[in-house]
Amino acid sequence: VQLQASGGGLVQAGDSLRLSCKVSGRSLGRYVMGWFRQAPGKEREFVVSITWNEGRTTYADSVKGRFTISRDIAKNTVDLQMNSVKFEDTAVYYCATEWNPKGPVWTGENALWGQGTQVTVSS
Repeated sequence: VQLQASGGGLVQAGDSLRLSCKVSGRSLGRYVMGWFRQAPGKEREFVVSITWNEGRTTYADSVKGRFTISRDIAKNTVDLQMNSVKFEDTAVYYCATEWNPKGPVWTGENALWGQGTQVTVSS
């Protein structure tokens, strides 16, 4: 199983950015997909998750109303649309997946992680 994140870059505060995560090697039927981020000197934190089958979501309060997660079942991808980005959104963003039929709340059990993609927001 491979998770490949892409789409990071340097943007200005208030701009938009779209991250994408491609999952290969697995059918995601009862899995939850998640986006996490880790800022310099800080622990990795949860951003948003989505159940693959139903599309049910859970967002961190810090991104509610600004970020939107979506999945494309045909392409096996999950995207993170980031609008009105803030300086504090600067971080390495990771996508991950876990088998979790009771999702979308992330459990962290047996999760698989992709490599990160850097998002830098200039103020």
